[in-house]
Formats: sequence, C-alpha cells, structure tokens
Amino acid sequence: MRAALVRLRRSTGLPVAFGGLVTAGPLTGGTGSVRIGELSGAATGVLHGLAIATGNGLGGKALALSRPCAVTDYPVSRHISHEYDAAVAAEGLLSVLAVPVVVRRRVRGVLYGALRTAQPLGDRTLSEAVAAARDVEQALVVRDEVRALLAAAGPAVAGGGPPAGSAAWEEVREAHGALRALAPRVVDPALREELLAVCGRLASATAPPRVRDVGLAPREVDVLACVATGATNAVTAERLGLRPETVKGYLRAAMRKLGAHTRLEAVVAARRAGLLP
Repeated sequence: MRAALVRLRRSTGLPVAFGGLVTAGPLTGGTGSVRIGELSGAATGVLHGLAIATGNGLGGKALALSRPCAVTDYPVSRHISHEYDAAVAAEGLLSVLAVPVVVRRRVRGVLYGALRTAQPLGDRTLSEAVAAARDVEQALVVRDEVRALLAAAGPAVAGGGPPAGSAAWEEVREAHGALRALAPRVVDPALREELLAVCGRLASATAPPRVRDVGLAPREVDVLACVATGATNAVTAERLGLRPETVKGYLRAAMRKLGAHTRLEAVVAARRAGLLP
C-alpha cells in the first residue's frame, strides 16, 4: 500500500494519498470496513486509523459499488454520505477520488488521492489511481499464494513434511515453480524478497546441507524450477516472460555449473544442492 501511494502521488501530482485494507477478511455482501493504515503527504494524522464502513462516505461508496468514485467538493457533495466530514475537513481535502482494491471479485481495501482545492480530477488521474490499486491487488495475490503454499507445505518447511517423491510434495514443487516465475513481476521489492525467501525455505526443506555453493543466478534457478515441473523451453519462456532462446541459454549455464549433461541431471543436482524442492 505504501509503495502504491507513493506511485500515485508521483504519477499524478496529487499532494495527498492514503489507503487501507479490510480489517477482517475480504468484504462480501456489502458488509465490513476498511481501516486507513497508510498516509502519504498528509499534513495531520487525523485520517490514520479511520474505519471506513461499506456505503459510508466516498470510500464506502467505492467499496459498495466495487468501482472508482470521485467528488470535486467533498463537504458539499450530494452524491455521498458525510460521516467523515470532520476528518476530511481537518486535513483540508476538497477534491477526492477513491479506488477499491479488488482481488478475485472481493474487495480487500481502498486507495484515495486528494487535492486541497475544488477542481475536477481528470481521466488521467483516475487511470493512474486505478493502476496504483492494481499494484496493491498484485501484492495481495502474491501474499495469498504464499500463505496457501505455507499452509499446504507447513510440515515440509518445518522439516517433517511428505516424502520427496509423494504426490503432496509434487504439488509443493509445482507451487514453488509458479512462485519463482511470479517473483520477478512483483513491484514491491520487500514483498519480492519475502517471496523468494519462502521459495528458498521450500527448496531446502528436504535437501541435505549444501556441500558447495554452485553459484546459480536467480534466473537460472527460475528456469530450473519450471523445467522441474516438466515444462518445455517454450512453456518456461511464456511463464517467465522470456524468449525461448534465452531460456536455453540459462539452462545451458545452469547445467554447466551443476556438472549436468541433461535437463533431468540438472534438476536432480539442483535439488541435492537445496536449490529446488
């Protein structure tokens, strides 16, 4: 959320941006609330911690409709209710937009941008706000995937999971490959590092301690993670957003470093080195 707010202010020139996530589970059926947890450019802290109920105010309207909403002069707008007028006035906001954060058709938060003058917010500003909200949505999708993976592979991460050849462990390997492919596309660097750290824990869960560091580059590991699931070079290229020739180059480099002569040997060697689950 913090990175998305910084992006919004930088791309639009809006002086104030703020937002928050659902306090307890995704919103469904028009119930629940979002708590404002991040402020960027605010002159006061009055908005921090504010609970936005579905249907109330501008943000609540965006939550209820699951679409962006905007007003030119917040205090006198007839298109919203006014439960939060005191906080908005204390911050000196007039023109405000609100964009819901929606993941798999469920509202997970809301992102705001605002001016301290009453003037229309154009289509470009709205488009940039929607793009910033998409960054938050992507981050939440990744977090959901990580949590699901850890829930499914918790015993394995702890060192007492399913046997390496079991069907359950094959599912872990599939998920590991998918998360490795997703990591380079994550905008938030902290989240990307967190995701790669989880991948590392899964990769070493059933492997013996490393005897040597084979020095594979991150993209070489990404390619091997896809190859380990049975993906062809063409499929691997599509998953990673690379050209097939580039995939071949990474694979050859990984095989050379691992002392492998075939794709299968490379995967086996990578697993023994604790680079793949």
